[in-house]
Amino acid sequence: MRQEQFVARHGAEWDAFEQWLQRRGAGPRRRRGLGTGGFPDEELPQRYRRLCQQLALARGRGYSLQLVERLQQLMQGGHAVLYRAPAPRWRTALEFLVAGFPSLVRSQAGVMWASAALFALPAVGLFVLLQLRPELVHYLLEPEMLARVEDMYDPNAAHWADGRQSKDAWRMFGVYVMNNISIGLRTFASGLLAGAGTVLVLVFNGVFLGAVAGHLQANGHGDPFWRFVCGHAAFELTAIVLAGGAGLRLGLALVAPGRMRRRDALVQAGRIGARLSLGVAAMLLLAAFIEAFWSSLDMVPAWGKYTVAALLWAVVLAWLWRGGHGRAGEPGDAP
Repeated sequence: MRQEQFVARHGAEWDAFEQWLQRRGAGPRRRRGLGTGGFPDEELPQRYRRLCQQLALARGRGYSLQLVERLQQLMQGGHAVLYRAPAPRWRTALEFLVAGFPSLVRSQAGVMWASAALFALPAVGLFVLLQLRPELVHYLLEPEMLARVEDMYDPNAAHWADGRQSKDAWRMFGVYVMNNISIGLRTFASGLLAGAGTVLVLVFNGVFLGAVAGHLQANGHGDPFWRFVCGHAAFELTAIVLAGGAGLRLGLALVAPGRMRRRDALVQAGRIGARLSLGVAAMLLLAAFIEAFWSSLDMVPAWGKYTVAALLWAVVLAWLWRGGHGRAGEPGDAP
């Protein structure tokens, strides 16, 4: 076989192999315009064996030195990836949280924005409404619940004076973890009810948050409430929205699978949701830690609480917006 025929037959394979290596930073960029294609990771062993066979043929048939060198470089890059030691689990997990998770969130932007609307619109709307019509809160919350939240955030209550909120921080940390994780799990898993469950959970939580915040603000208890919740809100509220997006993704796979079989669409959405849940769980864990050890510190002045809250919101939004931007690899590579 002449070299021109050999290149015409296998050139597309070499380009795909080169693209795959470039996406992982394992091969030099030889030319422009290769794009970001390649092949699925599981095909690497088979394609590497074929490349080795083609390199042996090119050498045996006396093809040009330029062609042999190119195949040699591709083979060496594939060997380095295929036989290198796996990265430590902690490093893989950290890379996923820093880059893979925000990339995956951005790849699901549609359901994430829908989840944010379902949660935020009832919360903001009810908060504003209760500033105008405070008596409407009695249609939303039971008297026992109103009495409990009023006592909890009463600025004249004894627990604000004796610092009782900062005691038993580790015990409260466990309580917050269980509560946060349960909310996130319900929000995601209820998407299996054709998405309706996730919609109800998001709207319910938005209504509850808006009713409590609006009532406390209208009742004169807004200052201790905002000082307490502002610190952990960036991670906790954002995590709930992201869990809702994952649940809506499940619901769409059941209701509108597109050209895929419903079972296959559900499996794909489940995989995406499982990876999203890893990041959501980490965010909720961090939110619980902040709530237990920072939010409960009543000796910190209001300006200090709000400054830290603004910084945390900036960190979370910048992380989700830019984290993993332009990195090599697939969106949302998980450990």
